[in-house]
This record gives sequence, structure tokens and C-alpha cells, in this order.
Amino acid sequence: MDCATGTRAGYAWYEPRVAIRAVLFDLDGTLVDTERESAEAMARALAGHGVVCDQDDRDFIIGRSWVAIYERLRERYPDLRWTRDELIAATAMARERVFEELGITVLPGAREAVARFSHLPRALVTGSSRAEARQALIALGLSDAFPIVIAAEDVERSKPHPDGYLAAAKLLGVTPEECVVVEDSLAGIAAGVAAGCAVVGVRAGNFHGQDQTAAHRVIETLDELTEEMLDALHDAVYGPGGA
Repeated sequence: MDCATGTRAGYAWYEPRVAIRAVLFDLDGTLVDTERESAEAMARALAGHGVVCDQDDRDFIIGRSWVAIYERLRERYPDLRWTRDELIAATAMARERVFEELGITVLPGAREAVARFSHLPRALVTGSSRAEARQALIALGLSDAFPIVIAAEDVERSKPHPDGYLAAAKLLGVTPEECVVVEDSLAGIAAGVAAGCAVVGVRAGNFHGQDQTAAHRVIETLDELTEEMLDALHDAVYGPGGA
């Protein structure tokens, strides 16, 4: 085991290095590109409820959870009578039809990256609803890959707040400093940094050019997400002696 060496009262001691013990993945924009399909599904659901979305409404969902999306819709459309859960359910139903029509876009290296870390605890932390996350994971063939899924319904505050990543680390029994967050969006990267995790930004699904400079490392695709790279990243963030 790598150790950090120092002196205390004239004696040498060895302190175990804090290593990466868990990988926390975002979903939309990181593993799959479904945000445009989700926007279309939401627009269809709301149209059936008498609310006509504009392009700003569609664009707003990118990188944001249902908590933030619903709050904004209620502000813009006072006549919206659905609860957040009702809107989520209606959108999930519409998304099934959208997926049937348009399919699902798996981002490069996504399945392989998740499989590559099967020896570590993994969690999915998404702003999507639990139903939407389940749809996407089934389409990915990863329905059993994540023992922990933190969805929009599971946190009071959405990204960029760190609540989802902190909850995932706690449920996995690790500290945030022992986690690597894999994200694509500005809000998601901010959430991982605020949680105290090392954060990797992935460009492949960042179609709207969100600022990823706050990530500790930015990669082109998930093919670059290797254990060796994450070890080097962790050392760069916390130093070779650990967190």
C-alpha cells in the first residue's frame, strides 16, 4: 500500500493513502444522450395538459433535475396544475414513445466504463426521475449495474448542490474524498466539487458547450476513464499522501 511518510515527536510514522473506493456516475449527457428526447417528452406531456413549451423550456432541462425544472415551469406557467410527481409520471410515459420513435444514443465508451469499475462500489446520481433512470439503464443494458441510484425524488436540493453525491457516498459507506464523480454539465460538476469529490468532466455528451473548467480533469470520451487515470487524478487533487 502507498503510504505518506512524516515525523511526529522525532519518530517516523506511516499514514495510509486515501485511495479511490467508489465511482459516481451521472446519467444524461454522461452515459447516454437522452436530454433532447426528455425535452421532447416533457413538451408532449405538457401540451396534453394545455401548456405549450418554448425552446427555452427545452434547453433548461439540460444538466438540471426535476426539482429545478418543475420550479421554473410553475413560475412561467401559473396555470400548470400538475404536481411535480404527476409531471414526472406523464413525461416518463411520453418518453417511452419518444424512445420507440427515435431510439437512445449511448455515448462512446459508456458501457465499457461502467464495466471497467465493476470491482468498485458504483452509484448513479441523476437529475432524472427514478422512472426515467430505469428506462435509460434498461436501454443501456445496465439495469443491474448500480446498487445505488439517487434520482430527483431522493434529494431536496438538485445539482449544483452536492446533496445527491453526498447521499450516494454515505449509502456506499465511503467518504466523498474516496469518490470520483463523472459528469458532463456545469451544474453536475459544481455538485461534485461541492461534495468534496474528485471530478472528471466528459466532453462527448456536452453538445451545448457547457463550461467544464471546474472539473479536476476533462476527457474527450469515457474510453479515457481508466483506473490508472483516476489514481493519478486523485493524487493530483489530494496529493500522494491522501485527502
